[in-house]
Amino acid sequence: MSAASPSEFVERIHSSGRGCVLSMTGGGSLAIPVLLTVPGASATMLEVAVPYAAAALAKWLGGKFDQACSEPMARAMAMASFERARELSDADPRTLRGISVTASLATTRPKRGPHRMHVAWQSAEATVSYSCELVKDRRTRGEEEAVAAELLLHAVAEACGVSTGAAREPSSEEPITRREKLAPQEWTELLLGQRESVPYRVESPPRVIFSGAFNPLHDGHRRMAEIAAARCDAPVVMELSIANVDKPTLDFLEIESRLAGLSGHPLLLTRSATFVEKAALVPGAVFVVGADTLARIADEKYYDGKCEKRDSAIAGIAVHGCRFLAFGRVVDGRFLSPFDLNLPSQLRNMIEEVRESEFRQDVCSTDLRAES
Repeated sequence: MSAASPSEFVERIHSSGRGCVLSMTGGGSLAIPVLLTVPGASATMLEVAVPYAAAALAKWLGGKFDQACSEPMARAMAMASFERARELSDADPRTLRGISVTASLATTRPKRGPHRMHVAWQSAEATVSYSCELVKDRRTRGEEEAVAAELLLHAVAEACGVSTGAAREPSSEEPITRREKLAPQEWTELLLGQRESVPYRVESPPRVIFSGAFNPLHDGHRRMAEIAAARCDAPVVMELSIANVDKPTLDFLEIESRLAGLSGHPLLLTRSATFVEKAALVPGAVFVVGADTLARIADEKYYDGKCEKRDSAIAGIAVHGCRFLAFGRVVDGRFLSPFDLNLPSQLRNMIEEVRESEFRQDVCSTDLRAES
């Protein structure tokens, strides 16, 4: 941790001028009293959240996640913590930090998987993560908690600009892996809402937009883009939004990974979570979508359960002169065409369908992630 005494170490954190929100699940809670019992904690610690239940964790993240104890999960939690810090503080967002830990440690039940911990911190300018797999059955739960807390405190110190050197590894058999992505200025501006998009290889105002998470990009996406380009006689620009209505905001390491998968394609990186926002960004565009995306556009739950809000959003898309080129999707083993869905009439009138005979793809990104 530091050569200084614990209290001196934490005093330096509290005098750093950083505002922090911590979130933790599965371990690391021993760091809380270390941080909060030293005077000055209110200058640094804006909030500590412990979303243990799956429902609590989903609420904290703004959506469900594939695996609860993983490095991507730690990063997503850190981003959620950073966004929470922005809600709680009117300080310069570049001084705020989101810090997280997710751990799978010794418990009363037999554990088939490894004992591990993942710690991350997020700022307006960087994403950093630490991962460590512990030797199973070497320590008690309390001893594993102490290891997790030490790594979390190291991350808090690093995030606050307090030099501690490299993280101390629990043993030679338990290395710590550190990952870091320093954001280009335009990514920071995008995250902070100071710009709406970052173009890559886009040579003119886009006419055809394929929006998606592309996690990962697969052959179905590529075939859809080919069909759309031929139908519309225009290049297809992929659109990746860092914000999503039912998923965590993308951190910088995740953005880097997604962009690598889209290498070579014209691309807009945006912060447009909804299609009415996308339509305002690219008026007159044709959006390439699957039937599942159309179902979400029509689902009142994304509009606080109010059909008038949904209809207003659809009308906003129409006002911007946008339309949809829609592909069928397999849902629960059944192929659904766009017109099999119960859609509002105004939305149905904005759709051109690609028939099943022209395109059908039964594999989705979720399935591919589960196989990897």
